[in-house]
Amino acid sequence: MRTSIRLPVLALAASFSLAGSLTGCGQQSGQQGAGGQMPPPQVGFVEVKAEPFTLVNELPGRTTPYQVAEVRPQVTGIIEKRLFKEGDRVKAGQPLYQLDDKLYQATLASAEADLANAEANRELAKLTDGRYNKLSQSEAVSQQELEDANAQLRVTEAQVAAAQARVDTARINTEYTTIKAPISGRIGRSSLTAGALVTANQAAALVTIRQLDPIYVDLTQSYEELRSLRAAMANGELVTTGDDKASIELALPDGTVYPHKGTLQFSEYAVDEQTGTVALRALIPNPDGALLPGMFVRARLPQGEREHAIVVPQKGISREPNGAASALVVGENNMVEKRIVKTEKAVGGKWLIKSGLEAGDKLIVDGLQKIRVGIPVTPVDTNADVAQQVTEG
Repeated sequence: MRTSIRLPVLALAASFSLAGSLTGCGQQSGQQGAGGQMPPPQVGFVEVKAEPFTLVNELPGRTTPYQVAEVRPQVTGIIEKRLFKEGDRVKAGQPLYQLDDKLYQATLASAEADLANAEANRELAKLTDGRYNKLSQSEAVSQQELEDANAQLRVTEAQVAAAQARVDTARINTEYTTIKAPISGRIGRSSLTAGALVTANQAAALVTIRQLDPIYVDLTQSYEELRSLRAAMANGELVTTGDDKASIELALPDGTVYPHKGTLQFSEYAVDEQTGTVALRALIPNPDGALLPGMFVRARLPQGEREHAIVVPQKGISREPNGAASALVVGENNMVEKRIVKTEKAVGGKWLIKSGLEAGDKLIVDGLQKIRVGIPVTPVDTNADVAQQVTEG
């Protein structure tokens, strides 16, 4: 009796459960159908603009002293004392070393004595010549004696000139015993000390002086880049930047900008056969001595101005497998379009575009990983968002 009652109850419960499951499945299926289409993904874009742009060429280079003088002795002698402090600034003509000059003083005194003797002989010959000239008028002396007196006077005059030259040489050699600075600048360390023997025009320099204010910066530029730059100027794509076109700005190894600007001095009229580069030289003020010879620097040289340049963020440009540059833009009906572009050069965190993008294009820079060509998107102006955040802040 109990069994007959229990079976209908279980069957009834099972039917209610099955009905509820079917109902729930129907409702869930209806909800998916209503909201199954996802909205277009949002992407951030920047509007491409054509603006005046100064083309600045950044070139590697090294600093070089404005003048370098290796000091060597011009006479032989023993160094008595050094007259400078290593590392100091010296002026042209400042004494640096004093050599033992006793031998040179004696040579000078001997040459001066020979000069006095030659001058005395000249005076005697001059008196004799004058007396013979007077006597010749009364035919008191022969023509031969007169000519001999005239010749003797000329001989003594030549002897005086030779003696004077020996005196000058001895005096110069005596002055050379005091070795002086040929230029002004910063002096280095001395290679010899007091008591050392030096010889005239020896190979080893006693000390080196470098003039560092101003200082040269030797730069190298690719000839191909220089050629394309000249072609762009010839075609009217670039115009010169005016009177300051030769201005040079330096970036130091730590990235800081050197406070003093320089000027471009010359460009070499030859191409290096090994590197294909052209040498340039700039002159930079260095009043504080911050630039030392041999430093690596980067020089920024304004070379032209493009009136309608396209400059876009680098993150909006990608590379194809074949190396070509491409960009995604928001096209008609907010559809993603692909553009093949040509980049001219990197400018900071941006690319200077040669072709492929035009003013007014909406270049996609954010959300690139979730889109593909041909799908609709919801474009958001990143510049407008930044402006709004600044205003709200």
